[in-house]
Amino acid sequence: MKTATPPNIQMVDLKSQYQRLKTDIDREVMEVLESTAYINGPKVRQFQADLEKYLDARHVIPCANGTDALQIALMALGLQPGDEVIVPAFTYVATAEVIALLQLKPVMVDVEPGTFNVTAEIIEQAITPRTKAVVPVHLFGQSCDMEPIMAVARKHGIYVVEDNAQAIGADYTFADGHQQKTGTIGDIGCTSFYPSKNLGAYGDGGAICTNDDELATICRSVANHGQASRRYYHDLVGVNSRLDAMQAAVLGVKLKHLDEFAQARQDAAAHYDRVFADIAELQTPVRQSNSTHVFHQYTLVVKNGQRDALQAHLQEQQVPNMIYYPVPLYEQEAYKNAGMNGKDSLPVTESLCESVISLPMHTELDIPTLDYICDAVRSFFEER
Repeated sequence: MKTATPPNIQMVDLKSQYQRLKTDIDREVMEVLESTAYINGPKVRQFQADLEKYLDARHVIPCANGTDALQIALMALGLQPGDEVIVPAFTYVATAEVIALLQLKPVMVDVEPGTFNVTAEIIEQAITPRTKAVVPVHLFGQSCDMEPIMAVARKHGIYVVEDNAQAIGADYTFADGHQQKTGTIGDIGCTSFYPSKNLGAYGDGGAICTNDDELATICRSVANHGQASRRYYHDLVGVNSRLDAMQAAVLGVKLKHLDEFAQARQDAAAHYDRVFADIAELQTPVRQSNSTHVFHQYTLVVKNGQRDALQAHLQEQQVPNMIYYPVPLYEQEAYKNAGMNGKDSLPVTESLCESVISLPMHTELDIPTLDYICDAVRSFFEER
């Protein structure tokens, strides 16, 4: 028997999470208002220090958003127009966008069908004499297999810029047993604090992470108009990209709960997994043995061309859902001149764009809500 409809199911429930943290968040925000230290004030410095400690990273450079983080990272590497940067085609546009904006060439590659992530083998096949960097994207909350990726990058002398916008807090385990947080393994890591992210602000925000002292100095300068230690002296062409103090205040509260948030998402994912385990037409998220999964999204692969019909059914049942991503990057109008064109160029990417669907995933999902969502999915396959 179908569970009664919970009121107003959310794809991401920011309001309920705020109500849970309201006392601490309101206090921190009021402190910013009282201090009037809105730009690069103590709240920003404290959040930076707290995030460095959480990630066990030498340097965190807060900035205005995740796209800026990627752009600043690539600018800091000193790449030249025409240099090639390898990037998965199955990802959000921002990953390739900053490459094109800097007049670099995005080389779009396929992904592994289980984890949806790029692999060392795929990257190595795309390396040419013009390749200068690779941007592995830890998609939907799970790390790429970074140890072999780093080995390939070092072998060929190319930089690694991790796109960690969806996986902050995930742990990657190396062959010798030691662990590192995603975003701290490559030369530079970049993340976004967009409100729906696992560590989300109440507006835009982002950060760059590196263990390289020289790169950190350059990133800080680029983010601050190319200004280094002396005000009004500009050594580099830079940008203006800052994390404002109000967002840092919110993020500082949420960072203390990030592991708790990850556990809530993992519990919700496990609930989905149990219910969908016997539905042959669904592929539930594949977990890599050497990475935790923090479930920015819970993404199913719907087999036999049934994805769009399932989506229509869920919409009828008032269950929010999203398709990440419906069009490969190289099929987007802005990137058709990027060297990829035509169908069947990247078969896994093409297949995923036609078969994936993401269900509600956030920290406030309760059992009645999960049961209703699962019943809606199951009923689609039972009725066919």
